[in-house]
Amino acid sequence: MPKVNLSVDGKKIQADKGAFLLDVCRDNHIPVPSLCHNEALGSDGRCRLCVVEVRRGNRTRMVTSCLFPAAEGVEAITQSANIALVRKTVLELLWARCPESDEIARLARSHGVSDVRYQKDNDKGKCILCNLCIRTCESVVGVSALGLSGKGPVKKVTTPFDEPSETCIGCGACAFVCPTGHIQMWDKEGVRNIWGRKFEMAACAKCGTHFAPLYQLEYISKTSGASMDRLRTCPDCR
Repeated sequence: MPKVNLSVDGKKIQADKGAFLLDVCRDNHIPVPSLCHNEALGSDGRCRLCVVEVRRGNRTRMVTSCLFPAAEGVEAITQSANIALVRKTVLELLWARCPESDEIARLARSHGVSDVRYQKDNDKGKCILCNLCIRTCESVVGVSALGLSGKGPVKKVTTPFDEPSETCIGCGACAFVCPTGHIQMWDKEGVRNIWGRKFEMAACAKCGTHFAPLYQLEYISKTSGASMDRLRTCPDCR
């Protein structure tokens, strides 16, 4: 992979050509906040928290670092008055959208936002429309059980027609990747509840621990050819 030379906050860095600035910063222990980035999925540029200033020649502009590729001679700044103002504004808007989210409140306060000037929503839960759950379900799990519904202020993540999805396998990957804890999932008495469906949990053939939805194991067996005998043994007992 060809290398390029750039600087971040005055620090000289060599990075893979085309690597995104957010990844370059994190690889070099330079903190840049983000709510919609995931290493396994790449970036969508939705939350706008990861803005940085970039200078090339005589031109300086603000960019989303998760979508801006590293290039020779780039000078990036991750902390400035302009950047702080953008991040505070974004966090205040997100906090107004999701006043129930402890994670957004924590991030907002850590960036100097102590209160919200905007009218607070009471119908969005903790969802910031980051799209991570949808992309995980489609690209990682491979079932596409989730999508976006509606437009403008009523847009939301949901299952088709807001009904329990027969496509969902109950794996919980969407809940795991959600940065704000919006997606509700709970296991009780051998049953998993998520997206309006109940999934029987498989008990490990050796230790008896309920560790995964039976429907998920059957899906894995069908798509991969792995035997159910092996799949019904939990990872700790294999």
